Amino acid sequence: MNCYDIARREIRRFAGHPVYLFGILGAPLFCAFFFLTLMGDGLPAELPAAVVDMDDTPVSRNLVRQLDAFKETRFVMKTHSFTEARLEMQKRQIYGIYFIPEHFSADAITGKQPVLSFYINPSYLVPSTLLFQDMKTVSVLANASVGLQKEMAAGQTEAQSMAKLQPFVIDTHALGNPWFNYSIYLCNTILPGILQLMIFLLTVYSIAMEIKDGTAREWLRMGNYSLTRCLLGKLLPQTLIFTITGFALCAWMYGFLNFPLHKGWLPMLSAMFLLIIASQAGGVFMIGILPVPRLGLGLASLFGMLAFSVIGLSYPVSNMHPAIQSCANLFPLRHYFLIYVDQALYGRDWVYSWVQYVALAGFLSLPLLIGSHLKRALLYFKYIP
Repeated sequence: MNCYDIARREIRRFAGHPVYLFGILGAPLFCAFFFLTLMGDGLPAELPAAVVDMDDTPVSRNLVRQLDAFKETRFVMKTHSFTEARLEMQKRQIYGIYFIPEHFSADAITGKQPVLSFYINPSYLVPSTLLFQDMKTVSVLANASVGLQKEMAAGQTEAQSMAKLQPFVIDTHALGNPWFNYSIYLCNTILPGILQLMIFLLTVYSIAMEIKDGTAREWLRMGNYSLTRCLLGKLLPQTLIFTITGFALCAWMYGFLNFPLHKGWLPMLSAMFLLIIASQAGGVFMIGILPVPRLGLGLASLFGMLAFSVIGLSYPVSNMHPAIQSCANLFPLRHYFLIYVDQALYGRDWVYSWVQYVALAGFLSLPLLIGSHLKRALLYFKYIP
């Protein structure tokens, strides 16, 4: 018997366990379709909001028109009652309220510093953040406009007034993602993260089922009791299908959707393949240290979900606790994320990413650490429901 025979046996097991096809193809492709179509425009647009204009003057109405012109904001409700707007927010019909007080324009011109207020619902992170940004931007512009009018009324020229209001001009250039496209920012890491999670689970599940079904000895016997040969034969079909799925995700994002890919296909395809086999090695390690199906699957799901929090996608690793900073490198997705930032977004030379490539390859040594323990579990462990 050889790896080829074990691989054929594994393919036959796929037919008896539909969860394999769901985990290898169904879940990653469904999530890709969901996220890539959900954020097809890059950012949510036309977010419903309300304006409470207690001033109702040409100045306040012009302010409302400016805010309504933003792509992300759409005023679906204009009222003089804050209570009415608040009730609509509680009904989840709107995400934000822009409040203009009475005598706003008169107080602004006379220097009485009126207060512009805006309210958002932080339960919805992305919509509330975008609305907050738009409302704050318009409020700052309104402040500058009023200041300009006061300075010019005092006899200053427009150039002199602008020099006081804006002593220096900020020239901003967003690197890698100048469109501020959330889909580019999120999907390039979330989708490989989901793939990593499914690889952890499927790797643990496929080995754990040998223990649960009592077929572990048969599997080892087919590989002449060589754990390396048995693992290669078992994981090879999964590796091929996961690789096809991973490359399909790359083709969808970088080919069809034209996401930034400044250093070409080879760096990201190589990173994707290394992520897949590194995650499989991690799955073998998990079931090796906890050779109980429910415990192994629990560890795989916990470890896979933690990756989304500690790799630096949502919060900079450099600002985390030093212990967590060190733990971040234990996740294959962390190294894939760094390769993606350097190679696809920034287009840096590959020499800046070689450490991450080596780190991903280094995960392949994990099964060696628990080989003897896993083999004893396959030979002698008795599954108790």
